[in-house]
Amino acid sequence: MSDTVSQTQRVEKRKLLDTLEVDTRLLGMIGAFIAVCIVFNVLTQGQFLTARNIFNLTIQTVSVAIMATGMVFVIVTRHIDLSVGSLLATCSAMMAITQTWLLPQVLGLGLGSPLIAPLAILVGLLTGIAIGAFHGWLVGYLAIPAFIVTLGGLLVWRNVAWYITNGQTIGPLDENFQVFGGINGTMGETMSWVVGILAVLAALYGLVQARRSKLAHDFPVKPVWAEAVLGLLVAAAILGLVWILNSYTIPERVLERQFEARGETMPEGFTAGYGMPVSVLLLIAIAIVMTLVARRTRLGRYIFATGGNPDAAELSGINTRMLTVKVFAIMGALAALSAVVASARLTFHSNDIGTLDELRVIAAAVIGGTALAGGLGTIYGAILGALIMQSLQSGMAMVGVDAPLQNIVVGSVLVLAVLIDIIYRKRTGAK
Repeated sequence: MSDTVSQTQRVEKRKLLDTLEVDTRLLGMIGAFIAVCIVFNVLTQGQFLTARNIFNLTIQTVSVAIMATGMVFVIVTRHIDLSVGSLLATCSAMMAITQTWLLPQVLGLGLGSPLIAPLAILVGLLTGIAIGAFHGWLVGYLAIPAFIVTLGGLLVWRNVAWYITNGQTIGPLDENFQVFGGINGTMGETMSWVVGILAVLAALYGLVQARRSKLAHDFPVKPVWAEAVLGLLVAAAILGLVWILNSYTIPERVLERQFEARGETMPEGFTAGYGMPVSVLLLIAIAIVMTLVARRTRLGRYIFATGGNPDAAELSGINTRMLTVKVFAIMGALAALSAVVASARLTFHSNDIGTLDELRVIAAAVIGGTALAGGLGTIYGAILGALIMQSLQSGMAMVGVDAPLQNIVVGSVLVLAVLIDIIYRKRTGAK
């Protein structure tokens, strides 16, 4: 009798979750992230959740998170890309050489010219797209396994980057280019609030439009109170992040130099926060675009259809070979944007930039719920996975854990995440 009652309760609980459209996997990841933050905050005596550390955590996460959004598409189509760290290094080298040698020598543009940064970024993007498309062509049209192609790319492009710079560290990079690095490019308090409020309005508008669309097509919708609670939580998360980033105040000596550069005297007791980094804004923009591509475009539907059943997708008329080229080209473009963020944060190009990023990116996508069997994955999950991984590494570094042990923990978390995902699919019947 008790077994029947408990089974009935489980069924009713599942119906409630289905009615509220609760993503239990996402809730689990959020819970894990909160637990990690609380544990490290206790171990560091309150230093982990300070405004300064959260600011640093966000800018450290961006590079891996950007590539993780592209890795979702790659893994969803049942492929893998082991070359993204080396591809990042090649794109970074190309952009560094463009800024410090090509443009000054060929076009006579010195560092500080407004054309330096956009031209360098364009060169990086073209490099990433070309290499990514080449990988996709090898995989899609020559039927070489992606594992082999990108494993070769891992070795090739890392050393191509070395030859491009002749093994030298290249810098300093253009000041306008450094804006994408984090601490050297922030929006300030006022603009951060403006962006935050606009983001809240956009999120609420999206929720309302999604509800209207479901009602128009007679799809089931969440109760109004559940929609309201979700909207409040989203607004609180966005504005809370803006408040925290604004709370990280600029050092007094830096403010004094800024006033002196304008020929002004800093008022006594004046303070100002850094605000939202430009790199975080770039990540948000990429996340929105990639989510729209995944959910609202033919390309996104083809990607998930191919990952779910490649044979059926091809029989239905999808050009899976060209689709593979497009997916790897997107991955190359995102690796180039990650190279912008990574090199701008360092303010120079170094030979070891992007080392082991391929493992971090794959781990972020998998921890975020992307199925290695293909056909399932989310952009926001990959970004949350990147944030969880970076929180683990930053927290362990603050506690004083050695680097080898940090890697052991991250590797163990990756295996555990896959195990949990397998158990979850078996219990829920998800494919």
